[in-house]
Amino acid sequence: MKTLVIIPTYNEADNVGWITDSVLTEQPEVEILVADDNSPDGTGDIADKLAEADPRIHVLHREGKEGLGAAYKAGFAWGLERDYDVLVEMDADGSHRPEDLGRLLDSARAGVPLTLGSRWVPGGSVVNWPKRREALSRGASLYARLMLNLGVKDATAGFRAFRRETLEAIDLAAVESQGYCFQIDMTRQTRLAGLEVAEVPVTFVERVHGQSKMSLDIVKEALTRVTVWGLLRMNPFRR
Repeated sequence: MKTLVIIPTYNEADNVGWITDSVLTEQPEVEILVADDNSPDGTGDIADKLAEADPRIHVLHREGKEGLGAAYKAGFAWGLERDYDVLVEMDADGSHRPEDLGRLLDSARAGVPLTLGSRWVPGGSVVNWPKRREALSRGASLYARLMLNLGVKDATAGFRAFRRETLEAIDLAAVESQGYCFQIDMTRQTRLAGLEVAEVPVTFVERVHGQSKMSLDIVKEALTRVTVWGLLRMNPFRR
């Protein structure tokens, strides 16, 4: 099946070269789309050179930093227009290990509409995470699962594989969330479409180079939106 790995970047000059090389070493048949938000550190220029050297690498230059959700939605649109069968979300910083990608692809190719690379199922783990970060992630997933009845252990997982039919069944234009919340929202939208969501274990590794994009605003957005969605779901008089 024709597979596209979407890697959003913003100031990932130290990472974009080795992560694309590692992905293609592990899975030589996939293609990569680097969706760069006009990184001031030259990430986009580096990606262009990588694309010139390898036809499996493509670059989508975006006008500026609009957030993770907007980058992925642009990447999905790019891939759907070009008839990819499986579209994968993957971080540029190495936190999503290329050696775990095969598990997600096997699941997607077997017909699962959405497969999450999960830290919190048996066999999943995190490496070099402070306890407060782990508590935040576990707590956010638990809250989303209870409020939205998602039925998954790792609702905020950012390493995931969609079949094209899944993305076509979702109203992507209505998904305005970013960060943690974008991932929760996409899981929610998949469930609302009546589609299966599966989890496979992965090892999440804290980034070595560059700075995390996590912020208090991202956490606040997730808490607010999940609370509103949950209350609407539980309100029998909602329209």
